[in-house]
Amino acid sequence: MTEQKNTILSVKDLEVRFKVRDRVLTAIRNISMDFEEGRVVAIVGESGSGKSVFTKTFTGMLEVNGEITKGEIWFEGMDLTKIKKDSEWEKIRGKKIATVFQDPMTSLNPVKTIGDQISEVIIKHQGKSKSEAKQLAIEMMGKVGIKDPDKRYDEYPFMYSGGMRQRIVIAIALACRPRILICDEPTTALDVTIQAQIIRLIKDLSEEYGFTTIYITHDLGVVANVADVVAVMYAGQIIEYGDVNEIFYDSRHPYTWGLLSSLPQLGEKGEDLFAIRGTPPSLFEEIKGDAFAPRSNYALKIDYEQEPPFFKVTDTHYAKTWLLDPRAPKVEPPAAVKELHQRMTALTSKGGIYGER
Repeated sequence: MTEQKNTILSVKDLEVRFKVRDRVLTAIRNISMDFEEGRVVAIVGESGSGKSVFTKTFTGMLEVNGEITKGEIWFEGMDLTKIKKDSEWEKIRGKKIATVFQDPMTSLNPVKTIGDQISEVIIKHQGKSKSEAKQLAIEMMGKVGIKDPDKRYDEYPFMYSGGMRQRIVIAIALACRPRILICDEPTTALDVTIQAQIIRLIKDLSEEYGFTTIYITHDLGVVANVADVVAVMYAGQIIEYGDVNEIFYDSRHPYTWGLLSSLPQLGEKGEDLFAIRGTPPSLFEEIKGDAFAPRSNYALKIDYEQEPPFFKVTDTHYAKTWLLDPRAPKVEPPAAVKELHQRMTALTSKGGIYGER
């Protein structure tokens, strides 16, 4: 029986627009999605699909020319779209919903010691004394894998490697004991070995502390190893949603098929790596029908005329494609997707894409 989880964050019909000179760009187009407590949710898609913009609305961090023009975001009985003042956001941002960004140097103050930066967060959000905060900071540094944390407490960011700085950013985020941790491409700037360590660290800490993790990534290798649930984004919408096994081994949207087919880790010697043809649509223009239709080898006539609804595949799996309409012709996914389970099994037997799940 599937364990029942409580909804911690609920998004309803969200729309986000940006004013760019004298034009309007609709970055998020009517997204509805529930996040369950304690789960690891991966949001995947190409650059520009809206992944980061979507999660910035949870912490009030949209750029100044961005605005939520429609919808609701419910968290702890409060609609976050109604918050307008930074003083109100300070009760949420960092304290209850924290973010780890891809470049740790943009999050760390280069002229303050590592220890002071963790301690000040603990003092501010947990109300601890300076001595208590120092001890908790040292403990958190040890938790995230910093050796001899008591000795390294007084060192500066430039004295740490990239991987160690990312561990410190995670420590700062978790020092507030947040209920939700947003990881925005947290391993992009790191080499593969360090990526694996950071991925495992976040997974272990989420299991220990029980917070909800939201991963933003274009790397499906990360998704395979950490996620419980996957949401696939395209052109400002979620177009497929399901648990990780459903998305990897029973995906239904042609865009998801394209992402899976182009996984470089699963390529075989002598084979050309698949690439999705064309480019995403301009979000300055109104999109008619299925936004992916012009790039899809499976597009139907209706895809150019009418936006598809979400079709239910299982109780946990939904896809926004006319291919699931009972009247649509039956199509098979591409060979690379049909062989995905076999290739993934072969790869994980050698240690996984980034190690075992």
